Amino acid sequence: MSPTSVRLRRGAMVAVLAGTLCAPLTAGPAPAAVPAASVAVPPGPSLSEPDVRALSPAVTRRLDATVRRVMREANVPGVTVGVWTPGRESYVRSYGVADRATGRRMTPGLYTRIGSETKTFTVTALLQLVDQGKVGLDDTIGTYVDGVPDGDRITLRQLAGMRSGLFNYSEDDDFFKALTSDPRRPFTPRQLLDYAFRHPVLFPPGEKFSYSNTNLILLGLVVEKESGQHLGDYIQRHILGPAGMRHTLFPRGSEFPTPHAQGYTDQTANGKAADAADWNPSWGWAAGAMISTLDDLRVWAPTVATGELPDGRRLISPAIQKQRLTTPATPIPGTGYGLGIFDVHGWIGHNGSLPGYESLTVYLPATRTSLVVLLNTDVNHDDQEPSTLFGRAITEIISPRHVFDLPAAPAAR
Repeated sequence: MSPTSVRLRRGAMVAVLAGTLCAPLTAGPAPAAVPAASVAVPPGPSLSEPDVRALSPAVTRRLDATVRRVMREANVPGVTVGVWTPGRESYVRSYGVADRATGRRMTPGLYTRIGSETKTFTVTALLQLVDQGKVGLDDTIGTYVDGVPDGDRITLRQLAGMRSGLFNYSEDDDFFKALTSDPRRPFTPRQLLDYAFRHPVLFPPGEKFSYSNTNLILLGLVVEKESGQHLGDYIQRHILGPAGMRHTLFPRGSEFPTPHAQGYTDQTANGKAADAADWNPSWGWAAGAMISTLDDLRVWAPTVATGELPDGRRLISPAIQKQRLTTPATPIPGTGYGLGIFDVHGWIGHNGSLPGYESLTVYLPATRTSLVVLLNTDVNHDDQEPSTLFGRAITEIISPRHVFDLPAAPAAR
């Protein structure tokens, strides 16, 4: 194991689907992969169990105690949790501190970096272009971007579904060294691709699932080329604006609106803890650079899961949304990954992680329940991402038939 094998965690579903930003910085091999298949979700509790429990005072007390317990056990500085179900009481709480140095408290109104949740916005932009007939999901990436290994065989659908076989640039040793030696440096999309393309493809396109940030960098370039707009500008105009998400942005550099929490990480060159609030997220670009708030992510949870805007208009067509939510199985039991989105025991959405921050935004269609978890650390606890620890503990209480259980895969080289 080389010195550069320290993990910056994987994105979208811990290690395999996870989200450190996107499948975070890991200098190891790609996560395990399996052929596409339909998801087989293990049976849950008795059918007499409700899909989602009412947020009664007793349930609220259990949630309070559980969130505090997970914070204590995982040494989490601060966390904000939001649960919303139409016709029932909502649950919004912040615990702990946003800044360890000053003791400033965590509050629900803070901005946060959302890591791999960015993938849901990038893929939504792509799907809008599909609806407009400007691109086709079964077009090959070589049609739009030159120099991609197997570019004449890999489709946009395979890129969005993490089945391209392309090496994940954030697992390249030289990339890891470059980032951790100067975490405030900017990266261009082409520089990120250069790190990926020096490696051979991992398997024939479509054969397996393997989470790779490289896929999203390519899709971001497709959106820019076919829309004629900077990716962030396109997302602002065609997604955030229509959804009324006024506090979500795609930064061009290291800018971070205030107020925000400081972010604590151990993903550094020497493994020592650091505050990553002012690190440049350009290394994640279309895979993980965005910033948002609790209230905006509350809006995004049902919007991305249904394709419908809060005012009833469609963000993408029902036919394309249906394709998006076709979620072939992954190496994680009970979990499927569609087009830039996952399904974990019925919860639809994505998680995110990059140095200093983690997030989880998911939606349970059966009861129209939204769950958002935001925290200011990405430090693992017993090889588990803290966002998953909170997601599991909370859903065990509010939706015992649909537990968000996303076990982390061990780091390997």
